[in-house]
Amino acid sequence: MIEAQNLQLGRDVGAPERPEDAVLDPVPNPHPDTLYVARFVAPEFTSLCPVTGQPDFAHLVIDYVPDRHLVESKSLKLYLTSFRNHGAFHEGCTIDIGRKIVEAVKPRWLRIGGYWYPRGGIPIDVFWQTGAPPEGLWLPDQGVPPYRGRG
Repeated sequence: MIEAQNLQLGRDVGAPERPEDAVLDPVPNPHPDTLYVARFVAPEFTSLCPVTGQPDFAHLVIDYVPDRHLVESKSLKLYLTSFRNHGAFHEGCTIDIGRKIVEAVKPRWLRIGGYWYPRGGIPIDVFWQTGAPPEGLWLPDQGVPPYRGRG
Protein backbone atom coordinates (compact mmCIF):
# COMPACT_ATOMS: atom_id res chain seq x y z
CA MET A 1 0.00 0.00 0.00
CA ILE A 2 1.23 3.47 -0.87
CA GLU A 3 1.54 5.84 2.06
CA ALA A 4 0.60 9.47 1.50
CA GLN A 5 3.49 11.34 3.03
CA ASN A 6 3.40 14.88 1.60
CA LEU A 7 7.12 15.10 2.08
CA GLN A 8 7.47 18.31 0.05
CA LEU A 9 4.11 20.09 0.15
CA GLY A 10 4.17 23.03 2.54
CA ARG A 11 7.93 22.81 3.00
CA ASP A 12 10.74 24.90 1.56
CA VAL A 13 12.55 22.34 -0.58
CA GLY A 14 14.83 22.80 -3.55
CA ALA A 15 14.65 21.00 -6.85
CA PRO A 16 16.52 17.71 -6.95
CA GLU A 17 19.81 17.80 -8.85
CA ARG A 18 18.93 14.71 -10.92
CA PRO A 19 15.67 12.95 -11.86
CA GLU A 20 16.73 9.80 -10.03
CA ASP A 21 16.95 11.83 -6.79
CA ALA A 22 13.38 13.14 -7.12
CA VAL A 23 10.47 11.84 -5.07
CA LEU A 24 6.88 11.93 -6.30
CA ASP A 25 4.59 12.30 -3.32
CA PRO A 26 1.30 10.37 -3.45
CA VAL A 27 -1.77 11.90 -1.82
CA PRO A 28 -5.09 10.14 -1.18
CA ASN A 29 -7.61 10.27 -4.02
CA PRO A 30 -10.82 11.82 -2.66
CA HIS A 31 -12.86 9.85 -5.24
CA PRO A 32 -11.20 6.42 -5.65
CA ASP A 33 -14.50 4.88 -6.75
CA THR A 34 -14.97 7.33 -9.65
CA LEU A 35 -13.56 6.88 -13.16
CA TYR A 36 -12.02 10.20 -14.20
CA VAL A 37 -8.96 11.65 -15.93
CA ALA A 38 -6.52 14.00 -14.20
CA ARG A 39 -4.26 15.99 -16.51
CA PHE A 40 -0.94 17.71 -15.96
CA VAL A 41 0.45 20.00 -18.66
CA ALA A 42 4.06 21.19 -18.66
CA PRO A 43 4.42 23.55 -21.64
CA GLU A 44 8.01 24.55 -20.80
CA PHE A 45 9.72 21.23 -20.03
CA THR A 46 13.49 21.39 -20.53
CA SER A 47 16.26 18.80 -20.67
CA LEU A 48 19.67 18.58 -22.34
CA CYS A 49 20.76 16.67 -25.42
CA PRO A 50 23.09 13.95 -24.11
CA VAL A 51 25.39 14.36 -27.13
CA THR A 52 25.65 18.11 -27.69
CA GLY A 53 24.61 19.47 -24.29
CA GLN A 54 22.20 21.83 -26.08
CA PRO A 55 18.83 22.46 -24.40
CA ASP A 56 15.77 20.60 -25.65
CA PHE A 57 12.25 21.88 -25.00
CA ALA A 58 8.95 20.04 -24.90
CA HIS A 59 5.28 20.48 -24.18
CA LEU A 60 4.30 17.52 -22.00
CA VAL A 61 0.72 16.35 -21.50
CA ILE A 62 0.18 13.69 -18.84
CA ASP A 63 -3.26 12.09 -18.50
CA TYR A 64 -3.92 9.51 -15.84
CA VAL A 65 -6.83 7.74 -14.21
CA PRO A 66 -6.15 7.73 -10.47
CA ASP A 67 -6.79 4.73 -8.30
CA ARG A 68 -6.20 5.17 -4.56
CA HIS A 69 -3.67 8.01 -4.90
CA LEU A 70 -3.00 11.19 -6.86
CA VAL A 71 0.35 12.70 -7.78
CA GLU A 72 0.96 15.73 -5.58
CA SER A 73 1.60 18.56 -8.05
CA LYS A 74 4.47 20.30 -6.25
CA SER A 75 6.47 17.08 -6.16
CA LEU A 76 5.76 16.58 -9.88
CA LYS A 77 6.92 20.13 -10.63
CA LEU A 78 10.16 19.55 -8.73
CA TYR A 79 10.68 16.23 -10.51
CA LEU A 80 10.19 17.81 -13.94
CA THR A 81 12.54 20.66 -12.99
CA SER A 82 15.26 18.11 -12.19
CA PHE A 83 15.57 17.36 -15.92
CA ARG A 84 16.89 20.86 -16.71
CA ASN A 85 20.51 19.74 -16.33
CA HIS A 86 19.90 16.11 -17.26
CA GLY A 87 21.20 14.72 -20.52
CA ALA A 88 18.78 12.28 -22.15
CA PHE A 89 17.10 11.71 -25.47
CA HIS A 90 13.48 12.76 -25.96
CA GLU A 91 12.27 9.17 -25.82
CA GLY A 92 14.08 8.52 -22.55
CA CYS A 93 12.76 11.62 -20.81
CA THR A 94 9.16 11.05 -21.88
CA ILE A 95 8.97 7.37 -21.00
CA ASP A 96 10.95 7.76 -17.75
CA ILE A 97 8.47 10.40 -16.54
CA GLY A 98 5.50 8.16 -17.32
CA ARG A 99 7.08 5.16 -15.59
CA LYS A 100 8.03 7.16 -12.49
CA ILE A 101 4.43 8.33 -12.06
CA VAL A 102 3.16 4.76 -12.49
CA GLU A 103 5.63 3.53 -9.89
CA ALA A 104 4.71 6.29 -7.43
CA VAL A 105 0.89 6.17 -7.50
CA LYS A 106 -0.13 3.00 -9.38
CA PRO A 107 -2.84 4.64 -11.53
CA ARG A 108 -5.53 2.63 -13.28
CA TRP A 109 -4.19 4.02 -16.55
CA LEU A 110 -1.69 6.64 -17.76
CA ARG A 111 -0.60 8.18 -21.04
CA ILE A 112 2.03 10.81 -21.69
CA GLY A 113 2.58 12.84 -24.83
CA GLY A 114 5.94 14.52 -25.24
CA TYR A 115 5.69 17.14 -27.98
CA TRP A 116 9.32 18.14 -28.53
CA TYR A 117 10.16 21.37 -30.31
CA PRO A 118 12.29 20.98 -33.43
CA ARG A 119 16.03 21.23 -33.43
CA GLY A 120 17.62 20.66 -36.78
CA GLY A 121 14.22 20.99 -38.43
CA ILE A 122 12.75 17.72 -37.14
CA PRO A 123 10.15 17.64 -34.37
CA ILE A 124 10.17 14.43 -32.34
CA ASP A 125 6.97 13.50 -30.54
CA VAL A 126 6.95 10.63 -28.07
CA PHE A 127 3.84 8.86 -26.78
CA TRP A 128 3.57 6.14 -24.13
CA GLN A 129 0.68 4.60 -22.23
CA THR A 130 0.19 1.74 -19.82
CA GLY A 131 -2.38 -0.09 -21.97
CA ALA A 132 -5.88 0.43 -23.27
CA PRO A 133 -7.89 3.16 -21.53
CA PRO A 134 -10.55 1.89 -19.12
CA GLU A 135 -13.91 1.19 -20.73
CA GLY A 136 -16.34 4.09 -20.42
CA LEU A 137 -13.62 6.69 -19.91
CA TRP A 138 -14.07 10.03 -21.66
CA LEU A 139 -10.62 10.83 -22.97
CA PRO A 140 -10.05 14.34 -24.33
CA ASP A 141 -7.63 15.12 -27.11
CA GLN A 142 -4.27 16.25 -25.80
CA GLY A 143 -4.89 19.63 -27.43
CA VAL A 144 -1.37 20.50 -28.52
CA PRO A 145 -1.67 22.89 -31.47
CA PRO A 146 0.41 22.20 -34.54
CA TYR A 147 3.45 24.33 -35.07
CA ARG A 148 5.57 25.03 -38.10
CA GLY A 149 7.22 21.78 -39.13
CA ARG A 150 4.46 19.52 -37.80
CA GLY A 151 1.52 18.27 -39.89
